[in-house]
Amino acid sequence: MKTVSVLNDVLGPVMRGPSSSHTAGAYHIGRMARDLLGQEPKSARFLFDPDGSLAEVYRQQGSDLAFTAGLLGLSITDEAFGRALDLAAERGLEVSFAIQSLSGADHPNAVEIRMVGQDGERLRVMAKSVGGGAVVFTRVGSWSVHLTGDAHELLIGLDPGAEGEVRQRLAQAGGFLEDPSLISQGRRQLLRVRRGEAVDDGLASAVRNLSGVRRVHTVSPVFFVRRGERLFSSAREMISLANDGGLSLGEIALAYESDLLGLTGDAVLAEVLRRLEVMQSSVHRGLEAELPSMQLLHPSARQILEAEGAGQVAAGGMHTRAAARAMAVMHVNGGMGVICAAPTAGSAGVIPGVVVTMLEEWELDKRKAGMALLAAGAIGLIVADRATFAAEVAGCQVEIGAAGAMAAAAVVEVAGGSAQQAADAAAIALQNTMGSVCDMVQGIVEIPCHTRNAAAASSAFICADLVLGGYVNPIPLDETVDAVYATGKMLPRELKCTALGGLAATPSGRAMPRLR
Repeated sequence: MKTVSVLNDVLGPVMRGPSSSHTAGAYHIGRMARDLLGQEPKSARFLFDPDGSLAEVYRQQGSDLAFTAGLLGLSITDEAFGRALDLAAERGLEVSFAIQSLSGADHPNAVEIRMVGQDGERLRVMAKSVGGGAVVFTRVGSWSVHLTGDAHELLIGLDPGAEGEVRQRLAQAGGFLEDPSLISQGRRQLLRVRRGEAVDDGLASAVRNLSGVRRVHTVSPVFFVRRGERLFSSAREMISLANDGGLSLGEIALAYESDLLGLTGDAVLAEVLRRLEVMQSSVHRGLEAELPSMQLLHPSARQILEAEGAGQVAAGGMHTRAAARAMAVMHVNGGMGVICAAPTAGSAGVIPGVVVTMLEEWELDKRKAGMALLAAGAIGLIVADRATFAAEVAGCQVEIGAAGAMAAAAVVEVAGGSAQQAADAAAIALQNTMGSVCDMVQGIVEIPCHTRNAAAASSAFICADLVLGGYVNPIPLDETVDAVYATGKMLPRELKCTALGGLAATPSGRAMPRLR
């Protein structure tokens, strides 16, 4: 099982919308596939299983653009991202997509890629996008693998008897994150090497030239390299450690991430604050007067915020302003703008709506806002470790529901509450969204995603206040997450990001005209 990281898996990636699973995850798969091929691709065919989610929504959610952008080597935030298919044609890269039964497709976001390089080299890989932009490669050629994009990796095909010399050469270079592992298929062998440092051309060439080496694949990380071990593996352990050290939830999350990634606390906080700036920018961008329409919705966040300021709404207050800011981020996401998934793109408005509201209205210093994000990240660690962030697996409750729980913990952190209180606020937020389905109208991350983000942002303050005010939560966070995951797995496929049920199946939803 992969060890979850706040920066790699929870507060990020920084990406273009609209979907972390179907856009960012697809991009990461394309980028890693390009590395594995080891040369400029000449053609690539992407196959999606008919029972999966990608088969239903890959066009609506920009997966075709994302896979292609990754194959081209573009940045995920490149302005040319939306033109990836045109750029591929201009560069002579033939890209195609098809729906076909896939052997071994054990996830709704499984994809098989059949690539041909410029020199005629062929490579077939299988991967899956597992939520929040995270990915797993399960097959390279005929080999079963487990590549997660958080290390510099070599896959070295060997003849029998070649292993010793190869290991010796690699040992001279050093930099192992763990002992190289060997798997065998008859008389063929594959040595997998995970390194903390980049595999330079000299090392790769030296290995290729060794006797008995048949093929060498290299792949660079798309996330921070994981160099250490996690401090805790449950909310219970997390709270106990925080209590023992007199730490808040944000502070224990900072220690966790520093140990896991081998970074200083200052370096971790600096990266968190960089992502906060992306969140703040997406809020402000989504409130601009001339924001273009999305695929189904016209922007409304600015109008709501102005109405609240003019006293034209029923109640108003910070909750409504946070809700409007959350919607603003989702407007940017829906327009394929740059956002920070938190923990997913479909839930990217909740935490910025809450934290930016506290930052700007309570005049927080940046460090305190960063600690609020880390507290939110701590809750995300538990959800990701015990469950998933993929609505394709467990419904909207593990995306917008998880984001609402994370945001509630952020509010408690800013208010000076304990790690226990932050976890309890997160737990009741999740308890109140348990069973929520993913039923995007026309497969587009707009309806009901935008208003759900807004409602979750507003609710985060309520859940924090209930706990800080004295409510005693009887079902702890670990058990709550387990129940959420079990409930999500009971949902039928039609209610898990396939646009086949719920609001997506209503006559009005189906009849909505596209605005662009």
